[in-house]
Amino acid sequence: MLAFFKDPRAVALLLAASLTILSNTIISPALPGLQASFPDNPNAELMTRLLVTAPSLLVAFFAPFAGMVADRFGRRRQILVGALLFSLAGCAGTLLPSLETILISRLFLGLSVALVMTGQAALIGDYFDGEARGKFMGLQIAVVNFSGFAFIALSGFLAGMSPRLPFLIYALGAIIFPYLWFTVKDPVAKASTGPEVAGENSGSTGWVLTLMVIVTLSALSFVVFYVVPTQIPFYLATIGFDSASAPAQVLAMVTLAGGATALAFGRIHARLGHGLTPACGFLLMACGFGLLDWVHSMALIDLGALFIGAGFGLTMPTFFAVALDAAPAQHRGLVSGAITTSIFLGQFISPIFSMPMVGAFGYEGTFGVAAIMLVVTAVVVYLFFQRQGRSTVPA
Repeated sequence: MLAFFKDPRAVALLLAASLTILSNTIISPALPGLQASFPDNPNAELMTRLLVTAPSLLVAFFAPFAGMVADRFGRRRQILVGALLFSLAGCAGTLLPSLETILISRLFLGLSVALVMTGQAALIGDYFDGEARGKFMGLQIAVVNFSGFAFIALSGFLAGMSPRLPFLIYALGAIIFPYLWFTVKDPVAKASTGPEVAGENSGSTGWVLTLMVIVTLSALSFVVFYVVPTQIPFYLATIGFDSASAPAQVLAMVTLAGGATALAFGRIHARLGHGLTPACGFLLMACGFGLLDWVHSMALIDLGALFIGAGFGLTMPTFFAVALDAAPAQHRGLVSGAITTSIFLGQFISPIFSMPMVGAFGYEGTFGVAAIMLVVTAVVVYLFFQRQGRSTVPA
């Protein structure tokens, strides 16, 4: 893992990935203050919540097109434009005079995230072969988790001073822009970190079917995973944990466990392979939701959150690694765009899925249904991906 930090290209891709965690949640601590800042707006309650979900919807819509643009016109230019737009659209919320104009800026923020994510993911496929690619995907998920934890803490601190200050965190895109300019390059020929594999650039047969399965599973993963941040705060209040620190504690457990597991992804993937790695991830998540279904003590709820975060840290790196391994080099932008769309569409759909479930079965019943869905998904994932063969990532 340390070798990646000696490679300027890898560091640039990690910095670009860190931008994506900021797109939605970074302003969450400021939402009550923002709502109170516009007492004359009759739609303030709804619009402040749309500020969080609007970027996801735009990313889901534009990512496939952004992926095709990256394939045609190059990844470097797209990442640079996306990073600048990210800062302009994100920081605009500091000064804009109304919720309507802030909402419009959030839509442009979603477009910038689509540009950065698809270009960044495609470059991972360009820069690294399967052996190093799996390790890098695990490191990236870990960096995203740990940076998200730090940025949320910073946002909470700034929101305590002014609900507008968290928008300044989006300036990170402009701060890292010079580094991206000098280090991110569109490779003329395949840049490989290991021996060339004959025919790798042409992809594998059946890669379209593999991509369709991965897109479906990625969306499903985020639909279920986002039950935690969207429903846990309300569930904890119903069982007596109504302090604001309680849901923050649970989300911290999820984030830290996901980051820790992702750091070990390379070694785990090497031993378990393409099929068993995500299957174990889904089973860990099922255990976590099963605990939430049965327990009411904070310690055991935290344990369930650890299981959910750890499991999630095994699933998404596998999906990206398998898709980039299977796809032809000239279609990696399209592949990364499709997976990006599925991720953000899953985030957007999650409350639509979970709210009727909560109304019909209660919070515990919803967690139980999620656990059953994850067990079934683990079986399907294992049966489909095990045929991809065992990973060759070294321990």
